Amino acid sequence: MQTQTEQQTATNWLAALDEEARGLVAAVDAHPDARGLLDGTLDVEGYIHYLVQTYHYARWSTPILAEAGHRLNRLGRHPELAKLLIQKGEEERGHDIWLLTDLKNLGVPEAQVEAAAHNPAVDAYTGWNFFTSLSGVPTAVLGTAYALEYLSQTRAGVWAERLLEVSTIPNIRKSVTFLRSHGALDGGHVAEMQKILTPLTDPEDQEAILFSARVARSVYPRIFREDATSGHPHTR
Repeated sequence: MQTQTEQQTATNWLAALDEEARGLVAAVDAHPDARGLLDGTLDVEGYIHYLVQTYHYARWSTPILAEAGHRLNRLGRHPELAKLLIQKGEEERGHDIWLLTDLKNLGVPEAQVEAAAHNPAVDAYTGWNFFTSLSGVPTAVLGTAYALEYLSQTRAGVWAERLLEVSTIPNIRKSVTFLRSHGALDGGHVAEMQKILTPLTDPEDQEAILFSARVARSVYPRIFREDATSGHPHTR
C-alpha cells in the first residue's frame, strides 16, 4: 500500500510526463503542415510526406516494443510492464500496412515508399528507441509510446475528419485509414498507461521514461516537411 508521500511522488512524475505529452501536441500544432492537417487544408505533397515518414518509423514499432518487454523479462524486472510492452508491440503490428494502403490510394506505390529518403527525425526517433530497448533502460520506450498515444488521442481522429470535410486531395476518403484507426484505437490507451505507470517508483525508470518523452517532443514535430513547398518524396 502506498504512503501519502509515495502517492504524491507518483502524481508529480506522471504530471511531468503528461506535461511533456501536451508539449508535443503544442509543438506539432505549431508546424505549418500539422496546422494544415488540423484545419483540413494540407496539400497532397505534404500529406504524402507525412504518411511516408510515419511509415518509416511505424514499421519498427512492434520490434522495438517487443524487444523492450523481452529484455525486461531477461533482467527479471517489472513483469507487468514487460507484458504491457509485448502486448503493445502486437497492437502495433500491421499499422504500417494501413499506411501503405493509404499511400497506394494517393498514387504512391510501395516501391516508392520503401525507396523514399528518411527524414533525419525518423532516424533519430527509431535509433533512440532501438537503443533504449536493446541496451539502455528498456522502460524508456514507454515515454515515447505515451507521448505519441497522447498525440493520437487528441489529434489523429480530428485530422482525419477535417481532411474528409475540407480537403481537396484526390481519393482522400480512401486515404485516412491510419489516422482514423489510430484516433479510435488510442482513445483508452493513455488512461491505461497512466494506471500501469502510477506504481512505478524506481527513479531510474521514471527519469528514463520522462527523458524519452522529451526526445519525442523534440524529434517528432520534425518528421513534417522542413520546406512546405517540397514535392513528392525523393528516392535515395
